[in-house]
Amino acid sequence: MRLFETAKRWARAIKRDLMVLWLAARDPRVPWRAKAVAGAVAAYGLSPIDLIPDFIPVLGILDDLIIIPAGILLALWLIPAAVVEELRAQAARLETRPRSRVGMLFIIAVWIAFALLLAWLFSPVSPVQPLTGRTEGPPLPDRYA
Repeated sequence: MRLFETAKRWARAIKRDLMVLWLAARDPRVPWRAKAVAGAVAAYGLSPIDLIPDFIPVLGILDDLIIIPAGILLALWLIPAAVVEELRAQAARLETRPRSRVGMLFIIAVWIAFALLLAWLFSPVSPVQPLTGRTEGPPLPDRYA
């Protein structure tokens, strides 16, 4: 039972810290590098779509267990401690959790780009024409014919 309670506390802390990062990305006291990392992690963490879907064994859960917490730690390390504490108090007062449409659109764009790359790589028509059977240009030396 102790493990279950620890996991629940950890999940609540991650949700709270995602809210902190969402607020930090908009706070003028946060350095621009920290804003960039905080915005990217918050957009990914708050997005309703995962980059690696959870139904893919091991890898689907890996992003939730490693990538998001590592991004949160990096972003919180870049933000001044006094600002983090103030944003945590502000995040605790918020009642609704925002959704990241930008993160969702980015993930959809990555999936579309990946699908197009696969279609291009495995298409039956090769983008490179073979050297044999040429009808134009100078004759090829015997070793290439």
